[in-house]
Amino acid sequence: MTRLHTRRRFLATTALAGAAGILPPQVLAAEERLETTALRLLHKPSICGAPQYVAEELLRAEGFTDIRYIKLASSAEVNDAIMHGRADFDAHFAPQWASAIDGGGAVSVLAGVHVGCFVLFGNDRVHSISDLRGKSVGVSGWGSSDHLFLAVMAAHIGLNPMNDIHWVTTLSPRPDELFADGKIDACLGLPPVAQDLRARKVGHVVVNSSMDRPWSQYFCCMLGGNRDFVRDHPVATKRVLRAILKAADLCANEPARAARVIVDGGFTPRYDYAFEALSEIPYDKWREYDHEDTLRFYALRLHEAGLIKSSPQKIIAEGTDWRFLDELKRDLKA
Repeated sequence: MTRLHTRRRFLATTALAGAAGILPPQVLAAEERLETTALRLLHKPSICGAPQYVAEELLRAEGFTDIRYIKLASSAEVNDAIMHGRADFDAHFAPQWASAIDGGGAVSVLAGVHVGCFVLFGNDRVHSISDLRGKSVGVSGWGSSDHLFLAVMAAHIGLNPMNDIHWVTTLSPRPDELFADGKIDACLGLPPVAQDLRARKVGHVVVNSSMDRPWSQYFCCMLGGNRDFVRDHPVATKRVLRAILKAADLCANEPARAARVIVDGGFTPRYDYAFEALSEIPYDKWREYDHEDTLRFYALRLHEAGLIKSSPQKIIAEGTDWRFLDELKRDLKA
């Protein structure tokens, strides 16, 4: 990263930190001591998880001094990274967390972060979810975020996602590239892919989860952490969640500044796509929506589709910890 970009990013994130109303040092001093000042977060191709990138200066204000972003090639790698302790936290797709918990993964889901980041694009043969029957649909991998979201959408309207859809799994070329070349019928666009497809007028929008029910009524991304980290570092966990939820507020209230931060930080290359995504995604729902209900909804859909064995009740009982969110809602007077 160049010195100019470093300085620009510092100024932008400092301004955002000030706008967030960072707790003064005396307040933090009154809280319990951090168990660790080291933190590992994930950096994925999709930028809907912008709050965890924007949160870097907020996390420093919370007392973390060694903050690392581990880059992944695909969302399909997230569960493994968190479960096996190669990273501590990530704002990840709710169906993926449900799948990880079903498999006995050592994760704890803490809170929803935002709503509505995925957009289903179709060609002239796909105008509704039911039209996916018998069509070729591109996903980045089996069990990836786009695969699970599409499977849930299909199951919700009565399709059998295992048998009724011809899945094309590919990372190179990417599903959106195959779709643009006319080689598949549909794909799921996550930011900045959705912004790019719309800008190039490739296909048309079938479902926009930030607007279309029932998807717009639930979080798509939820913050989860490695279960051992959450158990052993409760003070650090609360501060991580506080910083990321404040960063979500910043993305909602100042998308232009937040977009500049993630571009200057090297998390995504195009400011126009970043600004468009952050302006459209509802980052301001974490105080309003029922966090547990999101995981229940997606776990039920996955269970009905035969993609997980556990009941929603078991998923929630074994893989969630809402006490930090409950404390923060009281602390932040939500």
